[in-house]
Amino acid sequence: MVTFSHDDAGTPESMWAGAGVGQLPELAAGSVPGNGERLIVVAAHPDDESLGAAGLIHTALHRGATVQVVICSAGEASHPHSPTYTPAQLAALRRHELDTALGLLREGAPDPGQLTWRHLDLPDGSLAAHAGALDDALASVVDGPADGTPGDAPTGRTVIAAPYRLDAHTDHDAVGTAAARLATRKHLGLLEFPIWFWHWGTPAHTEWRDWQSLQLDAPTRDAKRAALSAHRSQILPLSSAPGDEVLLSEAFQQHFLRPTETFRWTPPEPRDSTSAAQIFDDLYRRRPDPWDYLGSAYEHRKRVVTLASLPRPGYDFAIEAGCSIGVLTSALAERCSHVLGIDASQVALDAASTRVQAAENVELLRADLPAGWPQQIPGTVDLVVVSEIGYFLSRDEWRTLLDAVAGTLRPGGDLLLCHWLHPIEGWELDGDQVHEIARSLGWKRMVEHREDDFLLEVLRAPGGIGG
Repeated sequence: MVTFSHDDAGTPESMWAGAGVGQLPELAAGSVPGNGERLIVVAAHPDDESLGAAGLIHTALHRGATVQVVICSAGEASHPHSPTYTPAQLAALRRHELDTALGLLREGAPDPGQLTWRHLDLPDGSLAAHAGALDDALASVVDGPADGTPGDAPTGRTVIAAPYRLDAHTDHDAVGTAAARLATRKHLGLLEFPIWFWHWGTPAHTEWRDWQSLQLDAPTRDAKRAALSAHRSQILPLSSAPGDEVLLSEAFQQHFLRPTETFRWTPPEPRDSTSAAQIFDDLYRRRPDPWDYLGSAYEHRKRVVTLASLPRPGYDFAIEAGCSIGVLTSALAERCSHVLGIDASQVALDAASTRVQAAENVELLRADLPAGWPQQIPGTVDLVVVSEIGYFLSRDEWRTLLDAVAGTLRPGGDLLLCHWLHPIEGWELDGDQVHEIARSLGWKRMVEHREDDFLLEVLRAPGGIGG
């Protein structure tokens, strides 16, 4: 779990610039709404919208989009030890600052009335405890008419923008996760904007390399700077008294004065096996080892735990579903007489082929699962490994794949499942759901290992010795 304080020195903007944050690819075409379309920006607190998405708001307005900003809390807990302001006074001050900031963003827009905002007035600092209220409120914004505009909500598409769901600020994470749930349920595009990630994260946290950027022209940069300056309670001390110190230091603010804004974009199309090959081929072309299998301490530890969790010292025939670039495949080859590695990405399999070329007992197959599950003679396989791919299938596809595994494993064979437990971008299932569905097979659980980051289970098919 990431812990940090706004008082920490944080990662300097020069380090991010040097790592190439300004050279990230531009946002996918159509990800920023335009005429007849709608952008909904969800902020945990007043100032989140200006820090992470003022440029997006300004750009969408000038493209003719309707923009709605939803502020979940008034930010009354920003200075809990202030001798100058009560929480109620801080809430009023921050609402006024938000009004000023958004008023500045709509100046010069073709139709300033296209930008509206509303407050949910949920308690600052405990939004995670109000997930139900968040879900209901955000759903009502999407389904109802655009506040302050005549007639119905725009008939064109809707895109949601919200804080990055792994920003490591409890309120940001809660709001980002709620927005992601809604986007998945309604099949909407989702733009996540990091805020505190730039402070506690470093370029070594490689997820940012898959994000995209919005280029800000000079008028947009000026509008964003003006909007940021309106949040005086956050960028300046409330007073010289202890407890009234500045919350957002000048060094922190530098992350938001770039000529770009950075977003994690999840397209609205529902994802399943039919889209996996293209998605992962593109990913592996951009980054040959996208999950850092070769260098990550997490991946090394997970691999060691996976191998140690196999109940038997050796297996005759193993199938690894989702073998990627073949790192785990190579290790399995030392425990199995024959290994069949399967992946949807031919780019990944080309790398795996090079890695396992010395292992004569390894075979590789490009296939979209579950449809491409090999027609192995039933009962000839005694181990199936499904590591971190179950959530790249739809719910129905995952059930179909489990049925295929059940028809392939010999009596008493083992199914090893291992999945990441954090949010999965743009897919229907998460790690816990993948394992919950697998347990519906009713097979004996031989191993269960849970950590903060992943869950590993070994389920044994009925019948056979020890089955």
